[in-house]
Amino acid sequence: MRRADIIEKKIFSLPDLVRRIAQWRLTGKTVAFTNGVFDIMHRGHIASLSQAAGEADYLVVGLNSDASTKRLKGDSRPINDEQARATVMAALLMVDAVVLFDEDTPLELIKAVLPDVLVKGGDYTEEQIVGAKEVKANGGKVVINPIVEGYSTTGIIGKINKL
Repeated sequence: MRRADIIEKKIFSLPDLVRRIAQWRLTGKTVAFTNGVFDIMHRGHIASLSQAAGEADYLVVGLNSDASTKRLKGDSRPINDEQARATVMAALLMVDAVVLFDEDTPLELIKAVLPDVLVKGGDYTEEQIVGAKEVKANGGKVVINPIVEGYSTTGIIGKINKL
């Protein structure tokens, strides 16, 4: 499929995303949600997103805004601005919707979306995952993806800085 015109259509404001999810659910479809900065895409991101996409009919990705990323990662981040990161994310086949959020955590976004499956990659326990309680209270489930060892944005930046 060579439909580059759909990339920008996969980037949503929160109100538009909520409406789109309601449309999906009217047809009995399920929604998975994951989130992150996704500053420099790498194999670990692709593995995590692919696994997340397999958990439901549609995958929504919450993307930290530039301001949120700076607060979480420091003044040198993000490397790529939010519009660039959103475009790259929306270009991925397994991603159905991308939405930016400005808070430090995606809790309010998760409460608005109430996904059927909340997916988080990493060394988390379910109790540590933001929004897990809300998703489970709504009848959803929480999935923790394994990390693909040796791949991280921080590691890539470190390698670049050594050049």
